[in-house]
Amino acid sequence: MTHRTVLSADDVRRALTRIAHEIVERNHGLEGVVLVGLQRGGVWVAEALGEVLHGIDPARPVAIGSLDVSFHRDDVGLRPIVPGSVTDIPMSLDGTTVVLTDDVLFTGRTVRAALEALNEYGRPRAVQLAVIVDRGHRELPIRPDYVGKNLPTARDENVSATAEGVTIA
Repeated sequence: MTHRTVLSADDVRRALTRIAHEIVERNHGLEGVVLVGLQRGGVWVAEALGEVLHGIDPARPVAIGSLDVSFHRDDVGLRPIVPGSVTDIPMSLDGTTVVLTDDVLFTGRTVRAALEALNEYGRPRAVQLAVIVDRGHRELPIRPDYVGKNLPTARDENVSATAEGVTIA
């Protein structure tokens, strides 16, 4: 199987920097902003964005959490439930602006599950979505607020997004 690189590590770093600046602009600063990475691929995105945001505004630290949506998926009967990892939400989300982060947005079903799972941790003022790659093929009406790269793909292709780059197989 051949792998084609579509974003290098430098491209991913630039995308994260752009997304971080867009988050600051859209929210008029970082007051009340919380990053929540979806297990597993979105956690590194949240951590990387947190570092960039700290560089933009060191006086306003941004809380970072992680969310495992395994038990909130709507395809439980179609495939086995395998918890990705532990959920770690560092605070109540009441009144915050949660920026959900993920590596690749595909059908939207993981994001739907994440929206349901967030309810257990409070009622955010707003929920935004940041992804490194939006590959299309949505099955639900979900659209990201922040995108590193729109990448049209075939349904049967595999897209991998890491800090080292984005590849298609």
